[in-house]
Amino acid sequence: MQRFRFSPHVAMMVCAVVCVSVAGCREEIPVTFEPNFVHAMKYQIKDNVSMDQASEDAVWVVTKMFGTPNEPKLPDFVSEEEDFADWLDLDRLVRASGPADAEGRGLYRKHCALCHGVTGNGRGTTAAILNPYPRDYRMGVFKFKSTPLSYKPTREDLARVIRDGIAGTAMVKIPELSEEDVQALTDYVIYLSWRGETERALIDDAVMEGVDFEGGERIINPELANSPDEEKKEEFTEAWEISEEIAMGVAESWLEADDEVLEVPEPPADFPVANSHKDFIKLSQGDQAEALAKSVARGNELFLGKVASCSKCHGEKGLGNGQTTDYDEWTKDWTARIGIKPEDRESLIPLLARGALPPINAIPRNFAEGLFHGGSDSSDLYRRITQGIDGSPMPAATFVEGQFEEQDVWHLINFIRSLQTADAGDTNATPSESVGESPSQSVGAEPKASPAI
Repeated sequence: MQRFRFSPHVAMMVCAVVCVSVAGCREEIPVTFEPNFVHAMKYQIKDNVSMDQASEDAVWVVTKMFGTPNEPKLPDFVSEEEDFADWLDLDRLVRASGPADAEGRGLYRKHCALCHGVTGNGRGTTAAILNPYPRDYRMGVFKFKSTPLSYKPTREDLARVIRDGIAGTAMVKIPELSEEDVQALTDYVIYLSWRGETERALIDDAVMEGVDFEGGERIINPELANSPDEEKKEEFTEAWEISEEIAMGVAESWLEADDEVLEVPEPPADFPVANSHKDFIKLSQGDQAEALAKSVARGNELFLGKVASCSKCHGEKGLGNGQTTDYDEWTKDWTARIGIKPEDRESLIPLLARGALPPINAIPRNFAEGLFHGGSDSSDLYRRITQGIDGSPMPAATFVEGQFEEQDVWHLINFIRSLQTADAGDTNATPSESVGESPSQSVGAEPKASPAI
């Protein structure tokens, strides 16, 4: 049976209706952090060992460290380590947490939980009807950032997405948010991600260390904390210290982000680089039209070439119709990583029953639409091309001397601008500035969301 999915615009209307309904009935979203049942179950399937106790232990640890949705807290070592002193602010966390209708609180549940879920697991009330699915923060992976693959985003990267939204998706700009609100939500997203990644890492570490769950071994046994037996008490202390080291390691990966920001170089002086579709039209009609045309031609050559290999996924015309059967890392984490094909729905039943959302393909960007999820400035596109997009099939560029070099990225950007046939990506553009229409995306047509650039 065909599975219908709402467009971002319809999904946003549904979200609004649900919001009004929930607010009108005064129904409060459940105020517990849901355990990561899917992460535990994938190991249970892979190793044929019950992970119930491991999951329970991991949840106990993160609850002890991070508190609850209504009463957030930070691990004790945060106040003891100078490096963490100015990282997250508990007052901002309190402001973002709590019930949606609580005075001076509730920002996250009011504006974010409907899609991202109270736990930050990307499984809110409306998640299943959205494409792409809302971000699951618990892997600690974020797509649109100024840092290389495998590095965390900076605070400003997250704040920008919260402040401006993501073009072409149901992640919209919320005008009523003050900058203070944005910063509070930024802290809270980091907090949820840190908590969720720590929970995952505790289970990962136990599995890698060969903890004998069948034999009764545990990640941690809280009952031993006050045991009169000193050896058992020491066993608890050691397990807690390991847990703190794991949580601290996750925190340190966030602190590294500011040192890894990619500084985008200035575009070359010997040919123009369009900073928007509107700018491209202007340049193509001005004194630099010939230089721009040569740049576009070079970009087209690279786009189709074997080294840059953009057309493999995006299609020869950049319509997003190349490789369309791949999946993002959030899906592969609980399918391909344990030897299950995402298309094998029968094998996925135990995981779907525990909260996994049905796999959907990661569709490459259709450049005719002029919508770029990670930002449409040339600097944004430069970062997406050179650094790739974390969590997606979009890889970082591989440069080959004499064939595809860093300067060539600007030619690719000009070529991508030339493919746009609609003005959706230019907030100040008018229909008269369009270079034409195509069956894939005519002016005023509803954009199709996809989890690429």
